[in-house]
Amino acid sequence: MTQPITVPAPKRRFTVEEYHHLAEAGILRENDRVELIHGEIIQISPIGPKHAGNLDRIVRALTFLFGESAIVRPQNPVQLNDYSEPEPDISILKPRKDFYTTAHPRPDEVLLIIELSESTLEYDQEVKLPAYAASGIPEYWIIDLKKDIILVHSEPSGEGYGNIRAFHINESLESLSLPKPPAVSQLLG
Repeated sequence: MTQPITVPAPKRRFTVEEYHHLAEAGILRENDRVELIHGEIIQISPIGPKHAGNLDRIVRALTFLFGESAIVRPQNPVQLNDYSEPEPDISILKPRKDFYTTAHPRPDEVLLIIELSESTLEYDQEVKLPAYAASGIPEYWIIDLKKDIILVHSEPSGEGYGNIRAFHINESLESLSLPKPPAVSQLLG
């Protein structure tokens, strides 16, 4: 008996423009927890209280730290290219008078992207990290909420980052993007 032959069916990839049209048509609703990665619509995990509380604390600290020199933008899209528009937990953006009301920020307008990982560490490392690096995002943090560690990635190239450093709760953070890096405990409580 011969084995059946399996042929992978081609996937239909969406552009960012088509993705926005799906929302305008009501196919995707405003409260849907999704993002576009490599042309695929990916469902995002729900946010638990630990994630939400830490997000609020970090946004507050970074907003105070940057003042008027940057825009601290929580959970809003960044258009990496024509096929990817993730919604990172926090984006630190170059100031723009319109506060990005006319278009989502592009990679050259991003100083830093931060993802908080409680149940999404593998996704943030295996899917988002290569997408951010390939787009030239200069610095990417993954905050591991289970281990209270901040993984700082810098020097983007191709599909990865050339420099990766881990900072624990009792250490001071080092970052090229921050005017005066705080202690990890200031961000994670």
